[in-house]
Amino acid sequence: MNSSEENITQLTTGLEPVEALKKLAEIFPGEIVFSTSFGWEDQVISHMIFANNIPIKVFTLETGRIFPETYYVWNRTMEMYSKTIYAYYPQHEPLEKMLNEKGPSSFYESVDNRKECCGIRKLEPLNRALAGNQIWITGIRAEQSVNRQDMHNVEWDEGHNLTKFHPIFSWSLEDVKAYIKQHNVPYNTLHDRGFPSIGCQPCTRAIREGEDFRAGRWWWEDQSKKECGLHELIIDNK
Repeated sequence: MNSSEENITQLTTGLEPVEALKKLAEIFPGEIVFSTSFGWEDQVISHMIFANNIPIKVFTLETGRIFPETYYVWNRTMEMYSKTIYAYYPQHEPLEKMLNEKGPSSFYESVDNRKECCGIRKLEPLNRALAGNQIWITGIRAEQSVNRQDMHNVEWDEGHNLTKFHPIFSWSLEDVKAYIKQHNVPYNTLHDRGFPSIGCQPCTRAIREGEDFRAGRWWWEDQSKKECGLHELIIDNK
């Protein structure tokens, strides 16, 4: 644990998520961001930030391939809270080059092609969104997969040179659902149809009973390659 990770751990230990977010926003003004993909967990944290007017910038990665249901939740969230959700798009030059050379579905053909697509549509925009910040808030929960149980609610992200904080890391899925119901938080109806993890439409399917949380992402690949690179500590377990 480095000094930044240790500091954030000390600042947030014993605090409820909202209080922890308020504390971090106070100490790191203008240097704290939250990334949302509009799933259950992210909607919970968006509500915490927006309903309590916590000065944390909320952003999303608009890959150009997301579900119509996700656009609806995005729009409904902005309407409900009257807050801005900042969109980061891929750079058009590498995206056009990839499509011109390989077509719109090259990610099905190999892991390298899929990682190229994720790199262009997600990782490069993410790097821009995180640049200049010290704290990255995420909706990761420990029980989402075996790999994530090995993580902690505060982590140092070497690649982006900042600290990641997962405010609902210890929550169960039932906790998340209860919070959404209690606060009437808009959520993605794909969750009701077997989609625990919602990403780009061509790369996401519903999962069957007993399957891993991530089984519906890049289902045509080996189970050990289930991350796109947004959270480096996870993809290293591939």
